[in-house]
Amino acid sequence: MIAVTGAAGFIGSNIVCELNRQGRDDLVVVDVHESDAGNANLAPLQYDRYLAKNEFRAWLSDESNARGVEAVYHMGACSSTTETDWDYLAENNLGYTRDLCLATLAGGARFVNASSAATYGDGSRGYDDDHAGLDDLEPLNLYARSKQEFDLWARDEGLLDRMVCLKYFNVFGPNEWHKGDMRSMVCKGYEQITATGLVKLFASDRPAYADGGQQRDFVYVKDAVDMTLWCGAHPEVGGVFNVGSGEAKDWNRLITAIFSALGRDPSIEYVPMPDHLKGKYQYHTEATMGKLRAAGYDRAQTLLEDAVADYVTNHLVTGRHRSP
Repeated sequence: MIAVTGAAGFIGSNIVCELNRQGRDDLVVVDVHESDAGNANLAPLQYDRYLAKNEFRAWLSDESNARGVEAVYHMGACSSTTETDWDYLAENNLGYTRDLCLATLAGGARFVNASSAATYGDGSRGYDDDHAGLDDLEPLNLYARSKQEFDLWARDEGLLDRMVCLKYFNVFGPNEWHKGDMRSMVCKGYEQITATGLVKLFASDRPAYADGGQQRDFVYVKDAVDMTLWCGAHPEVGGVFNVGSGEAKDWNRLITAIFSALGRDPSIEYVPMPDHLKGKYQYHTEATMGKLRAAGYDRAQTLLEDAVADYVTNHLVTGRHRSP
């Protein structure tokens, strides 16, 4: 049996979808609600049972249940970068994750935890997932701090060789429709194009970057899921790993890919960088992927333009926001 937390969310539901595609439906899916009734991401998927978050913690703490689990993919957390209640994050993202981790490992199962590229802060220390640099990272918000503190706790407790913590970069793709303003720019850009014919991007306030030249490491959710499940299936691999494409691409290239998928010429309007983002806006992110490759992961990444085309034409245009 495999358990997936945050299963009604973006990456979690895509993990369940891929496991179904591989023939697995002996799944425990977990999310914050008391019931999965009406959840659009879970509706087309197959699984054995649904448990609410706290029900799952109690269920997994029972050794007889834990021994029947082969892996826990813990994708569930408060992911709001504007959350200001540290006590809530310390319990929800940190304490809860510790409990699941210890129960999973005690039962002899594989624990795969969602960390975040947000732990790298402003990027001035780079994006290297070498454990030697973990103490030097300075997250810019409390959400990132909660992820960083779990990574450090797992290291300090000597658990990292028995589990993985995955630092996801800018993941985009189907099943993100519910995330509001936290949706990817592919999703929001598509909506802007269909509504107005153009996309608005922040102008650059740094001479080194052209307008729309700010860069991100965009990774298609289908690639992110493949890396995640690969880590779960290889118990000999342990530690903190980046999950990205390994190549920074600018916003102009991403938006042009959306227009291209729609058969339109690009139309981009640059708006001033808001004052509250100045000094906090990331101008360049790029995952170092050598560590995961050295561990044995060898699948090629989907080209950005191909990933955007698949998402736009097979999901957004058709209204099939979900993975199946």
